[in-house]
Amino acid sequence: MIDSRWQKLADILVHHSVRVQPGERVLVESLDAPPEFVALLMRTIHAAGGEAIPEVKQTPILRALYQNASEAQIQFIAALEKAQMEGVQGYIGLRGAPNFAEMSDIPQTQMQRVRQHWWKPVHQEVRVPHTKWVVLRWPTPGMAQAANMSTEAFEDFYFTVCTVDYAKMQREVQPLVEFMQRTREVRIIGPGTDLRFSIEGIGVVPCYGTHNIPDGECFTCPVRDSVEGEITINTNSVYEGNLYRNIHFKLRQGKIVEATCADDGDRPGAGNPRKLNAILDSDEGARYIGEWSLGFNPHILYPMNDTLFDEKIAGSFHFTPGNAYGEADNGNRSQVHWDLVVIQRPEFGGGEIYFDGRLIRKDGLFVMDELKSLNYDTM
Repeated sequence: MIDSRWQKLADILVHHSVRVQPGERVLVESLDAPPEFVALLMRTIHAAGGEAIPEVKQTPILRALYQNASEAQIQFIAALEKAQMEGVQGYIGLRGAPNFAEMSDIPQTQMQRVRQHWWKPVHQEVRVPHTKWVVLRWPTPGMAQAANMSTEAFEDFYFTVCTVDYAKMQREVQPLVEFMQRTREVRIIGPGTDLRFSIEGIGVVPCYGTHNIPDGECFTCPVRDSVEGEITINTNSVYEGNLYRNIHFKLRQGKIVEATCADDGDRPGAGNPRKLNAILDSDEGARYIGEWSLGFNPHILYPMNDTLFDEKIAGSFHFTPGNAYGEADNGNRSQVHWDLVVIQRPEFGGGEIYFDGRLIRKDGLFVMDELKSLNYDTM
């Protein structure tokens, strides 16, 4: 029996996120998502007058490919997928996560090959700038375990978080957009963090369900060489199957000049300083920052080692080594785009954010009257 909440989510994806119009082709890329939901989503696209193009993948198959693929093989697959992406107007990415560490024993050289020759030309260069796209996770027992919830409780949480009133969120975020557009310098203070950077002349993008589900953030980007200071990431982060803890950066003239983290050894799934710095040495742009964003989804309060959820945590911000988005562009280009989340609510150590010397948010709550509607205790 189809869960009644599935249709509500499908309607948001088709009508709000991708805004399917008659005659448009929409690529539905499913990775470990239930075929019943994929079929429901396709029917919803067709009912809107669109044409659904299904692409079904599974993690064990991709793992076998990543383990053994040559550079030429990856480039051949990427060329096929690039042509497909260039032929559609919309993209919906459904990504299950049965085991976040599934790719943890793939050599970093292989994962870098996938990033450079597959992900970058297909997604960074075509999908992101040239399609109406949205990506979302699909709830799994593994995600429930990461969130310290039962599977049933996590599913209830998932649908509550993913089907918030995005139209209301769109209205409530506008004053923040205007404030950020007028801001020259940002300063962030917190435990192990004291950063300054300029956002003058950089675009500001509010996010309310048009690209990510769940959603609730507003992002911009530091001027490339303006970032000075240090930052401590107080949440764990999974990147390519490895879990990183206690990440700390020092930045000078925009560049990460020192990067450390907890050393959990060389076993698969474990982050360590060597792996961390290997990611940052992927290319010249990986040590510069490509995004800075404020998170405010009122129903997401705690991290669960899933970036798509964690970067929307109420009272958080994320700081992103790597590639900048075209809508908020500082010119930085990289195969890496790694959102690292800092929560500033009191139970996580607190912190303050200033725009041009004016206190904007303290301990995770906006302090200005025109921004208070974005606080998790009022939305």
